[in-house]
Amino acid sequence: MDNTASAEPTRSRRGKGEGLSSMVIPELRKMATELGIKRTSGMRKGDLIEAIQTQLKNSGQQAQGEKTQRSPKRTDKTAPVVEEKNTQQDKQQDKKNDAQNRSSHSNTDRDTSKHDNNDRHYSERDYADNNGGDNYQKRYRNRNNRNDNRSDNRSDNRSDNRGGNSNGSGRDGSNDRNNGNQDNNGRNRNRRDRNNRRDRNNRNRNRRDDRDTEIREGDVLQPVAGILDILDNYAFVRTSGYSAGPHDVYVSMNMVRKSGLRRGDAIVGAVRMPREGSSQNHNNRQKFNPLVRIDSVNGLSPEMAAQRPEFAKLTPLYPNQRLRLETTKENITTRLIDLIMPIGKGQRALIVSPPKAGKTTVLQNIANAITTNYPECHLMVVLVDERPEEVTDMQRSVKGEVIASTFDCPPSNHTTVSELAIERAKRLVEQGMDVVVLLDSITRLGRAYNNSSPASGRILSGGVDSTALYPPKRFLGAARNIENGGSLTIIATAMVETGSAGDTVIFEEFKGTGNAELKLDRRIAERRIFPAIDINPSGTRKDELLLGTEEYQIVHKFRRVLSGLEPVPAIELVIKQLKKTKNNREFLMQIAKTTPNIDEEE
Repeated sequence: MDNTASAEPTRSRRGKGEGLSSMVIPELRKMATELGIKRTSGMRKGDLIEAIQTQLKNSGQQAQGEKTQRSPKRTDKTAPVVEEKNTQQDKQQDKKNDAQNRSSHSNTDRDTSKHDNNDRHYSERDYADNNGGDNYQKRYRNRNNRNDNRSDNRSDNRSDNRGGNSNGSGRDGSNDRNNGNQDNNGRNRNRRDRNNRRDRNNRNRNRRDDRDTEIREGDVLQPVAGILDILDNYAFVRTSGYSAGPHDVYVSMNMVRKSGLRRGDAIVGAVRMPREGSSQNHNNRQKFNPLVRIDSVNGLSPEMAAQRPEFAKLTPLYPNQRLRLETTKENITTRLIDLIMPIGKGQRALIVSPPKAGKTTVLQNIANAITTNYPECHLMVVLVDERPEEVTDMQRSVKGEVIASTFDCPPSNHTTVSELAIERAKRLVEQGMDVVVLLDSITRLGRAYNNSSPASGRILSGGVDSTALYPPKRFLGAARNIENGGSLTIIATAMVETGSAGDTVIFEEFKGTGNAELKLDRRIAERRIFPAIDINPSGTRKDELLLGTEEYQIVHKFRRVLSGLEPVPAIELVIKQLKKTKNNREFLMQIAKTTPNIDEEE
């Protein structure tokens, strides 16, 4: 055996103990191979020591085996004592592997992340770190022996796992538990690191936000205005409408919390202009210019806006104040809606219409009637997934706020625009205003949410996700009449008879949520009779709260007469009689005179 080849690798280990147990497993395997022992890859350390000792005794090479140790002056008389001591240490060490491995998580994490051929180098480095000299070694020899045994046991466990020896199942189980503990500790450390990084990022972001919103001497401020859109961890002032644009203004969350801002607020403030001779992109890495000052919130000072009530805490009531849509004698549509489906402040109405039945024209007539009769009401027309030419026509024909997202926009844009629009309406209601929202259509909005929302795993008929209909239902459910002032009226269109099972599911979901319904009939529209209203299924719940006592009785008789007619003859008769009168009051008086005659004939 070549002593020079094995003396250098064992030098670092021999300083930690005496005998064969002070050697690491690679050294023992090399020594066993030189002695002619086979199948050493699956042996544990104790088995290797026992096999080497047996081979040395049988071949008479005990002296040569002792030469591989650090002290060549040691005699054979000390070998049995050392071997007996090492055997006892091995037995005690096997019982203490779990506790010792738990107490050395940092060492085990470093050892398990490297390959086995680097174990010796790591052990040497640990030895150099833990031992400053010979005096330190003598003083803490027991501690070094325990560290050495733990390193040897870890190497032994890894070797047993690679060799696949079934005899080492007990130690493998212990190693598995230790590895599980190490993994848990590693995950805990990673989680703590992420939390620490997140805290540092939040602190840095807060400091950066405070620095960005601080007005310094010499700054040139530019006024800005727009609608506030609050997302997960940031907010923007949409300066180009309700959609995101390149000139939006960033608002820090600190400013949102301090000022009590809410989504949909109309913000008027100021941003800092870039200094002369400097580029904004060079000095400011942020893509959007931050808001540095808030002048007003919904026309109020920030202090007064922070004291406003919350929309969800306002008390809803049945609609009890009527919105009369009758304008002129020639506008038959609004006159007929006043008779068939009276609308009040806070109404939640649905216009159920098949394609090409004139629902867009009905919406335009309702919008113009509201702006004419009730200019104090804030009118908002929300067009979702609509044709661009219809958007232009609505903007030119309606004197109100038109919010549109055409069909060439992604579904996420449809949902964002509609949500911001309804939040804007809520903020106005919180100030005691009467708001009317016309939505075209709730069916297309449901499609957009179904396409943009993540799948929940529960699919209804027609491919509609079970959770995709909650946001549009929340949109429609915002309509209410507020006690002590303020109301939000929503009139939405719903498409039927489209041949799509998904549209049918969406309509059935919203059918019971409205408290007023106006049904358009395709058969009437095909006969070129407009408005193509099916009178019998149309109506308003609790209409006695909107109509006077005498008017309610006359309308009730009028509906009883029309219930016996088919949809086409009924609408033809009503339109013919409306054209003969100047207004609805004259029409109802005529019905009151002729209704008893009809009852006598029956």
